Amino acid sequence: MTLPEDRCRLVLIVPAMEDDDSLAEQLSHALRGGDVASVILPQYDSNDSAFQKRAEKLVPIVQAAGAAALIAGDSRVAGRVKADGLHLSGSMEELSEAMEKFSPKLIVGSSTATDRHTALEVGEARPDYIFFGRLDGDIKPEAHPKNVALGEWWASMIEIPCIVMGGTEVGSVVAVAESGAEFVALRTAIFDNPAGAAAAVAEVNAVLDEKAPRFDD
Repeated sequence: MTLPEDRCRLVLIVPAMEDDDSLAEQLSHALRGGDVASVILPQYDSNDSAFQKRAEKLVPIVQAAGAAALIAGDSRVAGRVKADGLHLSGSMEELSEAMEKFSPKLIVGSSTATDRHTALEVGEARPDYIFFGRLDGDIKPEAHPKNVALGEWWASMIEIPCIVMGGTEVGSVVAVAESGAEFVALRTAIFDNPAGAAAAVAEVNAVLDEKAPRFDD
């Protein structure tokens, strides 16, 4: 993650697209829209070589914009493309091994937890962040209430930052920000936005500037 501001910040999740050039263009466009803390690149259905090729194209774009580039799942690809971090959704064992092997050289985050008990287990591994929701979990206009509730509970008592998955509409960031979560993740709300990705990122930042609570110093 890049340095936190005094309010909830935006995390982008790269959508599934077959054409890497089009994806690179869309991502560049989004990043020109305003503040983005980090970008998570999922593998989706790509094979390993196609995923690495895509990452090689996208990671420099993310880093040039001042955001952190996080590779979902594949530590080898993360290392080869010189990404800033690794986003894991597997077992606790996988997370512990990754922390031991890659932290603090790489940012290591986890989206394993779907309940409070598992979240506390994840917290014991001391990842750089915890993610509530699925990377492709933006299926409704609003953020899933369960994820917002987990974010609120976590942010109220744990220092490790949390990211909460938002919905398909830009306005979904408000509930996430009000939960106290440090970051809100968006995918469809940005990359399928009729106004364009840059305008969507600008709108998110304007909404957060206006409505997100400020963190205490």
